[in-house]
Amino acid sequence: MAKEARQHILIPKHKKLSEKEKAEVLELYHITMNELPSIYKSDPALAGMAIEVGDVIMIERKSPTAGKSVFYRGVVSG
Repeated sequence: MAKEARQHILIPKHKKLSEKEKAEVLELYHITMNELPSIYKSDPALAGMAIEVGDVIMIERKSPTAGKSVFYRGVVSG
């Protein structure tokens, strides 16, 4: 099961997607990994997670209008 990052009131929920979930997202949006926005492997929000370059992170943010908005980021070195 994918591991989630530690939570902090100012950091939205970050979750590493499984390979199956990753494939489903890429297929759903008809994109490749290179077309995803990037997040550095060293990003503090990912601390404590078993993250590798090429993983996909799902970020859930609270939204006053939508309730919840979901973003995807591809992990890059850095």
